[in-house]
Amino acid sequence: MLSFRSEIENPLVQKDIIDLATKIKLFKEGKIAEEKFRSLRLARGVYGQRQFGVQMIRIKLPYGKVTSDQLHRISDVSDEYSRGRLHITTRQDIQIHHVSLDRTPELWAELEKSDITLREACGNAVRNVTASETAGIDVNEAFNVSPYADAVFKFFLRNPICQEMGRKFKISFSGTDEDTGLSYLHDLGFIAKIENGKRGFKVMLGGGLGSQPKQAKLLYDFLESDKIIPLIESVLRVFDRYGERTKRAKARLKFLIEEIGLEAFVNLIEKEQLALSLQKLTIDTSEFDVPVSVPANEIPFVEITDKTAYENWRTSNVIRQSQEGFFAIGIKVMLGDFYTAKARKLADLIKQYAGDEIRLSLRQNILVKHVKEELLPFFYVELRKLGFTELGYNSTQDITSCPGTDTCNLGIASSTGITKELEQVLKNEYPQFLNKKDITIKISGCMNACGQHSMAQIGFQGMSIRTKNKQVAPALQVLLGGGTLGNGQGRFADKVIKIPSKRAPEALRVILDDFEQNSNNEAPFISYYDKQGELYFYELLKPLASIDNLEPSDFIDWGSEKKYQKSIGVGECAGVVIDLVATLLLDAKEKLDLAEEAYVNEKWSDAIYQGYTAFVNGAKAVLLAEDEKTNTQASIIALFDKVFVETQKITLQTSFKDLVYQINKNEPNSDFAKTYIKQAKGFFETIETYREKELVYET
Repeated sequence: MLSFRSEIENPLVQKDIIDLATKIKLFKEGKIAEEKFRSLRLARGVYGQRQFGVQMIRIKLPYGKVTSDQLHRISDVSDEYSRGRLHITTRQDIQIHHVSLDRTPELWAELEKSDITLREACGNAVRNVTASETAGIDVNEAFNVSPYADAVFKFFLRNPICQEMGRKFKISFSGTDEDTGLSYLHDLGFIAKIENGKRGFKVMLGGGLGSQPKQAKLLYDFLESDKIIPLIESVLRVFDRYGERTKRAKARLKFLIEEIGLEAFVNLIEKEQLALSLQKLTIDTSEFDVPVSVPANEIPFVEITDKTAYENWRTSNVIRQSQEGFFAIGIKVMLGDFYTAKARKLADLIKQYAGDEIRLSLRQNILVKHVKEELLPFFYVELRKLGFTELGYNSTQDITSCPGTDTCNLGIASSTGITKELEQVLKNEYPQFLNKKDITIKISGCMNACGQHSMAQIGFQGMSIRTKNKQVAPALQVLLGGGTLGNGQGRFADKVIKIPSKRAPEALRVILDDFEQNSNNEAPFISYYDKQGELYFYELLKPLASIDNLEPSDFIDWGSEKKYQKSIGVGECAGVVIDLVATLLLDAKEKLDLAEEAYVNEKWSDAIYQGYTAFVNGAKAVLLAEDEKTNTQASIIALFDKVFVETQKITLQTSFKDLVYQINKNEPNSDFAKTYIKQAKGFFETIETYREKELVYET
């Protein structure tokens, strides 16, 4: 299993993969707790799926950029370790399903040969940093946000301050005021701005979807670009310390801000400034500033036999770039699923005839960048052979959907089956919506909103309904009136009514027919929805909600032949792990080792934060042994003083609070790092001695 170690040049990556392989072995031998193991594998992109004995692997692809070599590598890995299917997510990742746990270290090692990581693709960490797929080519963008997304991804990958937070943390970048990066529903969202000739960002804080969607709050109208990474670090430090860790449903950043208020949160950010690893960081954009370069290959001759079809494709799926003479091609990918044979051919096309780059989009599509205008007919012919010229890129006919009950433990009703059905309804019955952009349709299999249903003009959420005789049928919540307004503003859809899943096509027909007949297409759908109101649409759809007249087919979900059974497993969307005392003490010891390692490598800030985490984990361990509640790191620190120091059960030279909070009262330098680590080691020895005495007493 460990034969790959000599093939990986980066020692940090090598250590990471070997650690995963070792922990898998220990887990199989029963030497590591399941809860702890789950946390470790999630932080390495290994996610349990609905089917027993196999894993979903999430590949982290910052801002959705994929080169030809990387696409080939991902395809090879999918063929070798899975079934040849690639799934694009709404966070610009690629997921591979049905992978054996034992083979995940090998799979990861193969991906790293092309600089592709799994690290922190899942788990309580900074997830994939997303960005507008048109970044770098958008005619309206203030500047290319790609290098900034790239720098943020690299800075926080494996960063000690964001490895074991209470929940996941999401960051996005938008290049224009259109806000195609969806800043308003991220923990931190950045919108490119230029003021007085300087690059910077409008900053949105504390947004999120899920069962309780929250609109992000304005943090800064303009923040200079060299301050964004220090800002993110300070926000992560505060979230790590004060964020909820016991009640999973309340553990996102949006709930912390709601609880203490934006002003108090900003005050906490300001208190962290002295402890930051850097006060400013100028981001190098030179790698992204070079002119577009494409191979000077001879343009192949092609004959367009159906010129109308070609022109329709250009209108629907081709985007003019800001670079003179270049275009981008949108590929509409049904359900975000495509297969390795086609992926390899696409990879060859972009390497030989374009800019050797695709971008995965937040709507689960593919954007081919840097195609010369004279090559568009050739690309049309070649993409058509692959089935990649379906019209309607980013239109109403382009439905976003999560995998739902196909593979996800949390899925309640099928999202993929109804997506296929609705796209057929749109294609066959509503061709006039082919290029309509102001109505988006999004579907999720549960309330977690991976399909982003709660921010769509028309959304569907998987649910179930129970009849009077206690039969259970699949259902969908219909949501209306959401959407992106631009410049950091958005709105979440109203939950209008719940209907049996099999009636969703008719519900869509009713909504679209009403819109066409009564709005005269003079206003966007959102404006029409506001004019009519939620109650109007409730009454409009009410006949479809009755469960008194269900037919046998209503008890069979889309894409299935068997009678529906509601089956929800344990979710792993960065769920809070139940920490055991022994596991926490082991964690604390590991953090001390990492602190010393970072100190030797002169990474003072990392060393200090590892020491801080050792303090907290050690304190939490002995508090749990006393059956004390430990919701947040801040409460752990305060509670340790109350339970142990003030009662003199444990003697320290100062209060635990003063000892630990030296972290935000000192600059991260060699002297302080050395002292802090020494104090953390001394504290660990103290609680180990205390714990040993307590165990002797208990026996």
